[in-house]
Amino acid sequence: MTSNEYRIRELAYQIWQSEGCPEGQQERHWHMACKLAEAESLAGVQQAKPRKPATTRKAGPVAKPVPVAPAANGEIPAKPALKKPRATRPRPTSP
Repeated sequence: MTSNEYRIRELAYQIWQSEGCPEGQQERHWHMACKLAEAESLAGVQQAKPRKPATTRKAGPVAKPVPVAPAANGEIPAKPALKKPRATRPRPTSP
């Protein structure tokens, strides 16, 4: 079995699974897989051109920290509390 036939077989299996494993659709899945494999091979030929290496982004300006003013009694105020998760009710069970 050639690598192309193996790839078509993999694609046909994936199509079959994605459609919920229907019976009697083998030929349609095989033809769809053939088209996908052909498109992949054509895309591979087009991508054979050397690409420029990806450049890393430079970090943008960093925000300056905001100074916290001490409270009237001289203490630094505490961080606000995080929101509590929403309470959920138990679902009623049917008899």
